[in-house]
Amino acid sequence: MKINIQAPWEVNQYLNNIIHEKVNKLDTYFKGIIHTNVFLKLGEHKSPNDKTIEIRMSLPGPYIFAESSSDTYEKALVNATEKIRKQLVKRKEKLQSH
Repeated sequence: MKINIQAPWEVNQYLNNIIHEKVNKLDTYFKGIIHTNVFLKLGEHKSPNDKTIEIRMSLPGPYIFAESSSDTYEKALVNATEKIRKQLVKRKEKLQSH
């Protein structure tokens, strides 16, 4: 699976490794993932939850999308990957029932 990380700044190696690790684990829930786009965003306001991660996953059928905001990118990533995992499990169950 190809993972494309997009951010308006240079993503450090630590965050890059965490994103690849978490997204690659999602492959265990659905084997047909083609590629994944991960968007890192920083809010303009100095609010506690101004770090946002959006994940858009391409697989057979419609895209799967999840977004999460938190005070750290690590927490936002965990929340977003959990939302994606739930969608992948639903998609797999739907395909197996047919």
